[in-house]
Amino acid sequence: MSESSASPDRDVVPSSAPPPHVLVVDDEEMMRAMLARELPRLGFHVTTAGSGEEGIERAQSEDFSVAVVDILMPGMDGVETLKRLRQETPGTEVVLLTGHGTIEGAVAGMRAGAYDYLTKPCRLSELSAVLWRAVEHRALRRENAALKRLVCGEAGSATLVAKSASMQALLARIERVAPADSAVLVQGESGTGKELVARLIHGLSARRAKPFVVINCSAIPDALFESELFGHQRGAFTGAVERRLGLVEAADGGTLFLDEIGEMSPAVQSKLLRTLESGEIRRVGENRTTRVNVRVVAATNKDLAAEVPAGRFREDLYYRLNGVPLHIPPLRERSEDIEPLVRHFLLEGAGKNPRVKRISTEAVAVLAAYRWPGNVRELKNCVYALRILSVGEEVQVDDLPLNVRSARPKRGTAWDERPILKLEQVSDEYVLYALERCSGNKSQAARLLAIDPKTLYKRLRKPSE
Repeated sequence: MSESSASPDRDVVPSSAPPPHVLVVDDEEMMRAMLARELPRLGFHVTTAGSGEEGIERAQSEDFSVAVVDILMPGMDGVETLKRLRQETPGTEVVLLTGHGTIEGAVAGMRAGAYDYLTKPCRLSELSAVLWRAVEHRALRRENAALKRLVCGEAGSATLVAKSASMQALLARIERVAPADSAVLVQGESGTGKELVARLIHGLSARRAKPFVVINCSAIPDALFESELFGHQRGAFTGAVERRLGLVEAADGGTLFLDEIGEMSPAVQSKLLRTLESGEIRRVGENRTTRVNVRVVAATNKDLAAEVPAGRFREDLYYRLNGVPLHIPPLRERSEDIEPLVRHFLLEGAGKNPRVKRISTEAVAVLAAYRWPGNVRELKNCVYALRILSVGEEVQVDDLPLNVRSARPKRGTAWDERPILKLEQVSDEYVLYALERCSGNKSQAARLLAIDPKTLYKRLRKPSE
């Protein structure tokens, strides 16, 4: 093999990534020594083996991106080594080296799953180019395997509607933290949009082209959690009929979103912590470890800081996840966002010619007065129902669900806790409440109260008793 070389295509692997690990299996000591010397200069980490049996043993204890296997070897030949590698480590690409008289063996190897083959003697630059292409092909295969198991939307298209000051501040914080690659802990009530924030962080990061993998920690039983997160080998346990890629490995290079992290049991917490600290995973049924590079965004509707002293969440894991804390305020605390959210949901998924195109000012005011215990998720479902059930092109108060229309206003303390007032006092109190909900707009408040604006002005000018 000629030692002349050309620069490899470095666009295949990001410069921040660890060098691809190449296994060289060849019975010729000079060939092994030369490749062990030259390939690291071209960006590869190299391990050598002098026989097919030794190569299989190496592959069982280490993770290789590509194996370069000579076809003509005593004992286990190259094609048999290829078949064993495909069985033991199907994620490893195999490049065969063949002499002019063994082309038939190379063809048989291609049929058995080899990525490519080269005829000896070959130029070092030619081998380097094939190896980098094999590394890229391996990465694509891993991403495709992840996509078959996961529904990962376009994180870059995530939209965060933010009109209120609190949400504008959150958006600015997201834009600052997204490129930093640090762990993020998103906290907020159920339905506030924690996954949307996680997708936005991923979409604004340098990892946007890589997988965004969601793990719902409350939906996976403890008995299956290790297998789901880290994967398993065939035969590792009853029912493991094939080798399976774990969710953490599926997210390699991208973002791992751990939803409802507060529901994770202490036993599983310790295993996750070990992975986050070492950057390595061990599939169930395997002795070797595999390095992974993921960014972790965790989310919870619990107060994890309070869960730690209660013994329900590990302190060391909490500090590992809480690199940058983000809090999403509940919808009831940011009523300014309701109107733009409603208009966004009216158009979202409605097609080019939505039948319901607008919402009246009065209906918006009623929506703003409701407490929204289910937060943005509840509002979204409500608007989707309005698109179907509303009679005209504009949503009116009468189109709103009964529970929204009949919600009693609350200002500070519950009405049931207030002293009994005279009817006129209650009327005045409600007028002030309507005015407050309409941000001081007297005309809008009058329409909401279904009274003439002059009547409202007169009531407001009435001297207090």
